[in-house]
Amino acid sequence: MTNKKVEQLKGKLIVSCQALPHEPLHSSFIMGRMALAAKEGGAYGIRANTKEDIKEIQSQVDLPIIGIVKRDYEGSNVYITPTLLEVEELMEVKPEIIAMDATSALRPGGVTLDEFFHQVKERYKDQLFMADCSTVEEALHADELGFDFIGTTMVGYTPQSKHLKIEDNDFEILRTIVDGVKHHVIAEGNINTPEKAKRVLELGAFSVVVGSIITRPQLITKSFADALL
Repeated sequence: MTNKKVEQLKGKLIVSCQALPHEPLHSSFIMGRMALAAKEGGAYGIRANTKEDIKEIQSQVDLPIIGIVKRDYEGSNVYITPTLLEVEELMEVKPEIIAMDATSALRPGGVTLDEFFHQVKERYKDQLFMADCSTVEEALHADELGFDFIGTTMVGYTPQSKHLKIEDNDFEILRTIVDGVKHHVIAEGNINTPEKAKRVLELGAFSVVVGSIITRPQLITKSFADALL
């Protein structure tokens, strides 16, 4: 890895600035300002959804970006950068890293991860890619395929991982992945306290992504409101 901006992420915080169409903060303008606020707070990187949001964020901050496109397709459970179309859209704005679902689920059209990744890597040889995984087995497989970064993004969010929590047994799943892969591991998914963020870095994660607990005020508000019921 020779990308200096990406190397600066080592041991640092990445903030996920995303709002989906049904959410109150859905706006590229707002996500740009959210990224600026994250930078002012000490973030060293941003994870963002859609080329429109990424373009706006790039106009506000000079931080490395993990880019994704969330899009639903009938007949597939894969929604994070599921097809070549989403990769092509992201390449228009060239985020430093492109992340994609790297679970065992089939992509739209019955395409396997292996088929898809080989196709994408062949077309964009110099692009860095991150695998969003939900199990140790998926992480080890993504590492073998040649993903530059292995993420724990989907732990607890797939049928095969619904019984797992990333923090169980002092982040056992993360520790197992870190010990078993050659590429950098990015801890992500339900890292919702400063203590958890600090711990995953102590355990060997290259960097840590924190999202909803920083950038989704409706969910933050709900946690307070629920506590008062």
